[in-house]
Order: sequence, then structure tokens, then C-alpha cells
Amino acid sequence: MITPSTTSLLARLWYQMSFQRRRQFWILFALMLLAAVTEIFSIGAVVPFLSALSVPERAFASPLTQPVVQMLGLLDSSQLLFSLTLIFALAVLVAGAVRVLLLWVTTRFSFAIGADIGISIYKRTLYQPYSVHVARNTSEVITSISSKTNTVVFGVILAFLQLVSAAVILIIILAGLLMVEPITTMLVFGGFGMLYALIIKLTKNSLHKNSQAVARESTHTIKALQEGLGGIRDVLVDGSQATYCEIYRNADKCLRRAQGSSVFIAQCPRYVMEAVGMLLISVFAYALTQQREDVAEVFPILGAMALGAQRLLPLLQQAYASWSSIRSSQSSLGDVLSLLDQPMPENLSQLSNRGIAFKECIAFKNISFRYASQSPYVVKEVSLNITKGSRIGFIGATGSGKSTLLDIVMGLLSPTEGMLVVDGVPITLVNQRAWQANIAHVPQAIFMADTSIEENIAFGTPRHQIDKHRVRRAAQQACIADTIESWADTYQTIVGERGVRLSGGQRQRIGIARALYKQADVIIFDEATSALDSETEMAVMHAIDSLSSDLTVLIIAHRLTTLQNCDYIVKLENGHLYQIGTYQELINGTSG
Repeated sequence: MITPSTTSLLARLWYQMSFQRRRQFWILFALMLLAAVTEIFSIGAVVPFLSALSVPERAFASPLTQPVVQMLGLLDSSQLLFSLTLIFALAVLVAGAVRVLLLWVTTRFSFAIGADIGISIYKRTLYQPYSVHVARNTSEVITSISSKTNTVVFGVILAFLQLVSAAVILIIILAGLLMVEPITTMLVFGGFGMLYALIIKLTKNSLHKNSQAVARESTHTIKALQEGLGGIRDVLVDGSQATYCEIYRNADKCLRRAQGSSVFIAQCPRYVMEAVGMLLISVFAYALTQQREDVAEVFPILGAMALGAQRLLPLLQQAYASWSSIRSSQSSLGDVLSLLDQPMPENLSQLSNRGIAFKECIAFKNISFRYASQSPYVVKEVSLNITKGSRIGFIGATGSGKSTLLDIVMGLLSPTEGMLVVDGVPITLVNQRAWQANIAHVPQAIFMADTSIEENIAFGTPRHQIDKHRVRRAAQQACIADTIESWADTYQTIVGERGVRLSGGQRQRIGIARALYKQADVIIFDEATSALDSETEMAVMHAIDSLSSDLTVLIIAHRLTTLQNCDYIVKLENGHLYQIGTYQELINGTSG
């Protein structure tokens, strides 16, 4: 497998940025140039300042200071020293202020891009077809949105901007120092550059391995947490806490080791370079004093070089640390970009939320379905008509195709062959969303948000838009209103995580109320009562039977007795339509 280069990944990231962010980047780049100019001005101001300190009379007569002398109308060297002190102090303050502004803008810009990335990944993921979701582990998406996006913000975007900023300032400061002392500048800072280049060559493989470990193990840690906490009842009953702790420990230990190694590699050259820098400055100072008879001439140059080194060495280290950070975050960036590359529906602008008027019939026209071209058919050549207002039951062994067939009705899956037709209109990707507006779904395991009963019934509706009367009416139709209204907080009762404070029957009836709140024309019950005891199942089925006769109700069940009040029952075997008949006909074996 060929690993994408860092440059290609950064180019893909640039392509993902909006026009507004790209424009902001160039504004930020202009600010980097301004910061570089203020830095070189502060370094340049030290030469006349130190000259005025060491030999005031000579500085006063120097051609370099004459523009200042004439502009300010100075009369003697003491006035010049005071003026140069102010100029130097002002240059240092302005340079510091611009660097602080640059840091603030860089940080804000980085985190704004991070927010864009997180939102875009989440949006693109939610718009993926159902077949993509069932084939994907949600821990990968959660890790990319939460953990890996943060890694990209800190380790790539912020690091890249710091690298660019350091490079711009480095180039301009070096240009200024080359004008003051070209040979020494080339020798000293060329040597530093070669040392960092050697370090980069020696560490790039280690950083790449750390990058892969961080991307891989961050997903494993989230997965371990999800599985351990998601199945906490079984974990407690089985006493398998140690197993899940070990799984998490192994992943987290590898993750922390890789992160620690990357941090060490990024930071360790700093201390070596500081020592080498002090050594070279001392050698340079000695060499200058030996070459020049007038030692006073040495101090301004030495001061400028020392100040330049004080600026350049941290910039060199920042550039190297930024490169190391980008390199060690490369795999996480690749994972994030893969999710950002998820296609949005081509016809998104054409998708309609207005429901298709369902008045007569849902027709299966010789429908077949399989998940991949090489996989077996899950549903094969099913033709069936469902009239509006009917109660249809679906029964069959596990794997017979019941749920897949109703996933096709709900528009979650598209038929591999054949078509779904509503009142003579084929359901396609263009009008799929419009058809789904007619459908409500009650699964076996009702998802309950850790919010109020009211918000769970009006699930997906912004809190300020919830119709309270509609909530109560839906609860009454689902035969759960009396129970809810007997509680102290009634519809504001908090259900707990995954509805843990409710019984199974209560959760199912709230699921029915949720479907009724949607005011759909078709309600699909996918084994909604299979996990309930007989008494609770009878109560829930009574609630279903009492629904309006205008509603079309499709029910999947394992037990034939559950479907005895249906108009007719469809029995599937191995994806084929095996029998159709009433409950009595199936019992007597006289169905078609």
C-alpha cells in the first residue's frame, strides 16, 4: 500500500477549505510578513543603539545615524542615545505586539478550520446511504470527529501555520543578518540548518510509525469504551470488567507511548541547539576581537548577531517541531480527509421534504436485493401490493428477508432489481426523501435520548418548536398518556440514558407515540414486540390495533399469533415470497 505524502495530504486539506478560509489564510500570510518586517527592524535597530552606547561620538558622526540626527534636529551624542533608545524600545514593543496578534489570529483560524472539518464530517456521514452505515464501525467516525479532528487542528493546521510563519520570519531575518555579517551568518546558521536536516532524516520513519499508531489506537480506545460501557449490564453480570480493562489498557498504552515518543522527538533538538548556539556565539565573539583592532566596533555587530540568534534559534526549533507534529499526525489527517471525501448526494438540491401524497397503493414490482454483486440475494423477485389503510404482517425465519424488504419500503435501501412504486410513481433517489416523509418506524430497540418524555416523543424536533398538544394526542393514541400524566413531572420526566428509567413496554409505547407525532401515513413495526412479555405485548398490540383506520401498518413479527388481527400475512422464506393469507388461512394451511 502506497502511503500518501505529507504534501499531497496538505493539498487535499487545502482543497477541502472554503473560499472564505482560503482568503483568510492569505490575510494571515500578510500578517506573517508584517511580523517578519517588525522583527528585522528590531534587530536592525540594535546596531546603532549599541554603537551609541559604546562610542557615542562616533555613532553621532556615523552615516547610519545621520537621518535620525537631521530628522529630529539633535545637537549632541547624549540626545542621539536617548532617541535611539526610544526607537529600539518602540521597535521591540511593536515586534512583540505583532507576534502576539499573529499568535491570536493563527489560533483562531486553526480552530475555525477544525470546526469546519468536524461539522463537514458529521454532515457528510449523516447523508451516507444506510448500506454504508451498516458496513461501518461507528467508533471510527466518532474518533475522527472528536479525537482525530483535534489532532489535525493541533498537529497539522496549527503546526503548518507556525511552520509557515517561522519560515517567513527566518528568511527575512537571515537576509538582514547577511547584510551585516554575510560570511559568519552563512557559516553559523547554515550549520544549524544542516543539523536540523540531519535530525529530520533520522527521525522521519519513527514519526511515521508513531503517526500510524496514534491513528489506529485512538480508534481502538474509543471502540473499547463504547463496547464496555454500551454492554455494561452484561459486563457486570459476566464479571468481565478485567477483560475490557485489558483491551482498553493495551490500546491506550500503545497510543500514549507513540504520542510521548513524537513529543520527545519534536522537543529534544532544542536543548542541543541552544548549547551549540552559545558555543558558536562565543567562538564568533573571540574571532571578531582577534580580527579587529578597535574592540568597540565589535560590540554592535556582536549584539546584532546575538539578538538574531536569540530570534532565529527558537524559530528553527519551531519550524522543526511543527514539521515533526505534521509528520506524526499524518495518518490521522489521512483518516479525516477520507471522511471529508465522502460524497454528498448528487441531487441534494433536488431532494424534496414535501411528502408524496399516498392515497391508494404501495407496489413491489419484482424486487430483488443484495448488498454486493458477489453476495447472495437477500430478497428475490418479490411482487406485492399493499393498499392504503391495510394492516399487513410479515413473518419468516431469521434471514428470510423481512427487515430488508421493509428497509426498501422505508427508502433505506434501493432495490438491486425491480422497483418500489407508490400510487404509480416509482421511488428513486430524487423523490426518496419525499416518500420517507410519509413513513414512521418503530424498531425492536427504541432509541431514547437522555432528555424528557416530551422531547423523545417529538424526537428530532427543536425544543422550541415542539407542539405540546400534538405530543399529548400521540401519547393518548399510543395508550401511554395516563401513565405519563401520573408521574410528578409528567411529560418533562427525564428518561435516563437509553431510557433506562422506563420499562420495556413503556419504551415501545413511547416509540409508537413518536411515530404518531410524525403524522405519517405508513407506520412500520420491525419486531417491536418480540422482546416483551406476553401481557405487555398484548397491551402494545392493542395500542397498535386501535390506531386510525387511515394508517397503513406493516408489522414484522416472529410469532404468528402476534399478527392475528392483520388483514393478511406475508410469509417469506430465503428471500422469496412463500405464502400470503389471513391469520386463519395460515393456521389452516389454506393460503395462496
